[in-house]
Amino acid sequence: MTRVFSAFLCAALLLVLCEQGFGQDLIVEKDIEYAKVGDTSLKLNIARPKSEEGKLPCIVWIHGGGWVGGNRESFQQAIEASAHKGYVAATISYRLTDANQKKPATKNPFPAQIHDCKAAVRWLRANAEKYHIDPERMGVAGGSAGGHLSLLVGTTDGDDGLEGDVPATAPSSRVQAVLNLFGPTEMVSQHKDGPIARFMVEGLCGGTPEAVPEQYRLCSPVTFVTKDDPPILTFHGTADDIVPVQQAKLLDEKCREVGAPHELRLFEGQTHSFDGAHWKKVIDEAFPFFDSHLKKKAA
Repeated sequence: MTRVFSAFLCAALLLVLCEQGFGQDLIVEKDIEYAKVGDTSLKLNIARPKSEEGKLPCIVWIHGGGWVGGNRESFQQAIEASAHKGYVAATISYRLTDANQKKPATKNPFPAQIHDCKAAVRWLRANAEKYHIDPERMGVAGGSAGGHLSLLVGTTDGDDGLEGDVPATAPSSRVQAVLNLFGPTEMVSQHKDGPIARFMVEGLCGGTPEAVPEQYRLCSPVTFVTKDDPPILTFHGTADDIVPVQQAKLLDEKCREVGAPHELRLFEGQTHSFDGAHWKKVIDEAFPFFDSHLKKKAA
């Protein structure tokens, strides 16, 4: 599932860049440790334009895979495409659960994943000068499980209890724009209406909604949506049988209710991932979306 999703996205990225020209040369660095949790080394890859001077906006890409699989390499072409478009971009690893259809997860239940994603954002801010990043212009993007985590990065802050064990002097994990590609938004209904991914949700949350209701609440981006959230752009297929389209609609309803900025794009008949033509539509809108919110000079 993740490989197909990544292949279509990367093909669309390459198509758009071929049409527009690849632009400038890049500096690409891989396997950079951004945090260590016990014996687990958490790493990221980063790409940036070689010739750009000054501070650049940054996009953090978060891979999918049901919180049980996937890897940061699946977004390598995405970060290089982002760098060709004038961004510093990183693709990150995070701790995965070991849930499967025969047994519940025994390691890395939520909130390990969001702790890691937020740690990556903070690390990039702490190293902003080295990588020519403007720390006030940071965005996040992800697909499926990565979309879910991107939404949590965007909708939560230090008052929500999902930062992890960090000192008060640590940089902020807040971002200024979010791209959500068919990510779950409300985990109780995702568990009920998405049977294909049910064991993954139980693995992430540490049980069923009845057994651990507070985990499901904390794991749901809609829990945290407020008027002051960064702009969110969501793409979702109406025929998605893994993350039902109602997940995107629930997010949109909550954003409308509180006055949070959200744009929803529904692709009729598309499933969990899109065909090539629809991926091109995503890319055609995604970079202008980030440009409009991240390429403005910080106030």
